[in-house]
Amino acid sequence: MIRLLCILALLTLSACKEELTQDTSPLPLTVEAVGHFCQMNVFEHDGPKAQAHLGGLPQMPLFFSQVRDVVAYIRLPEQSHEVLAIWVNDMGAQGATWTDPGTTNWITAEAAHFVVGSRIMGGMGTPEIVPFADVTKANAFVAKNGGQVMRLTEIPDAAVLAPVIFDGDSNDADFEERLRKLARTSGD
Repeated sequence: MIRLLCILALLTLSACKEELTQDTSPLPLTVEAVGHFCQMNVFEHDGPKAQAHLGGLPQMPLFFSQVRDVVAYIRLPEQSHEVLAIWVNDMGAQGATWTDPGTTNWITAEAAHFVVGSRIMGGMGTPEIVPFADVTKANAFVAKNGGQVMRLTEIPDAAVLAPVIFDGDSNDADFEERLRKLARTSGD
């Protein structure tokens, strides 16, 4: 009898353990997806996207408007939940473009080959880290746009945590002029 009770207890514990396993499968991007840092719809920004699944928050991943942002997120010390999985758009997938990176072409961040330091800017106007499943496609991107191919653990903190310094090009001057006009008109 005691043996039967022990077996039942073990079966109950194993069933509970199965219930605790959290599904970290990637979710398709939808119009409801909002970037964690910017709180803007991810479709408003060009370039690859990311999602991070956190422990205790099943099927409620954090979405990121840029891959650079998810890499910064996992390196910040303030995290309150364990990061269980990170998914990024495969920019080498069939049909993936900078303006339409795809909604279901996810690869794990650990398996991705990232192009770091290319001249292509992400959707938030900052340097982007561009993920590829196929290293050959990542190298082809580098040949066209510059940068280096790295794995997730090789990406330097400076590539994601350092402030972005604008170089005073015409876009910066235009932005400054628009700010001046706003300041003059708001005081009227």
